[in-house]
Amino acid sequence: MQIAAIRCRKTESKEHFSNQKNLSSRYYYSLSNNIFTSNIIILHSLKTTTFIKTTPLHPFTNIRHLYTPIQPAIKQSAEHVTYREFLPHSQLQPFIYCYWQLKTTAPLSEQFNYRVVADGCIDIFFELNNPTDNYIMGFCKKYTAFVLENNFNYVGIRFLPTMFPQLFKVNAAELSNRFEHLSAVHPETAAFIATQLHDALQPGDISQIFDQYFLQVLSNAAIDEDPRLYNALALILDNCGVVDIEKDLNTGISSRQLRRLFGFYIGDSAKTFSKVVRFQHILKAKPSAQSLRQNKLFFDSGYYDQAHFIKEFRNFYGVTPSKAFGR
Repeated sequence: MQIAAIRCRKTESKEHFSNQKNLSSRYYYSLSNNIFTSNIIILHSLKTTTFIKTTPLHPFTNIRHLYTPIQPAIKQSAEHVTYREFLPHSQLQPFIYCYWQLKTTAPLSEQFNYRVVADGCIDIFFELNNPTDNYIMGFCKKYTAFVLENNFNYVGIRFLPTMFPQLFKVNAAELSNRFEHLSAVHPETAAFIATQLHDALQPGDISQIFDQYFLQVLSNAAIDEDPRLYNALALILDNCGVVDIEKDLNTGISSRQLRRLFGFYIGDSAKTFSKVVRFQHILKAKPSAQSLRQNKLFFDSGYYDQAHFIKEFRNFYGVTPSKAFGR
């Protein structure tokens, strides 16, 4: 595994392994106590072998702990547009990252261009003034641009990676790189939104309605905690997307089976998902002017050259890094 893959862990650990030659991780899943454990990290040097145990985590808790999907493009907004995120019920937090609201506080003078960056998640969204017209947006491997009217009030639910298919048994690959009417994917949820949500509701009311509905969905869901999938996800997330898919994701599964699992639960390949995770890590890092100017950022994130970094970043965000970070 590349040493660059370890660097993203500095903020979460005092350990720094930049001088180590090889890193391998062994993960296992304990069916008896329903705990996913990042068990032992084995560090090999020329003379010694060091064993470092890490904290056991439930697989779904682990995803939220390791990954924070960011949507930063709202900074383009004028003074009359707001974006807010709300935490769901604690029992739903391993599955739903947030509820969100994008709205105008006063009519705008023109249409609003809203850019959604790639974040590896699946979202349900709708106009609170017209909840019968609700949509679902799948995993996207590039940014998506929406042209909104000059007055709007959008509400959404952002599911953590793999969680919409877990709750609703829908193949994520069938939703990838597009959005469509929710009624075509899950009519029951579409009907619930259409009948229970309206523009007189406050954010607290909306959150409570969502919590009640999704807690009921969760109670009836048959969750498939496949250790092969979640071992691979943990490796990708824990290393901020900087992994060698062929060598590092050796979790007791063939490459064909891995593609099948990622296709169904993520919506794309492990390689594409890793690229999105790496991109999201860069957003979270908020690189400085110096790191951009001196070209350190793309090396630290596992890119081979600046041109590759800029091209991939623009594909996921829609603008260059210097423009995105306002440098």
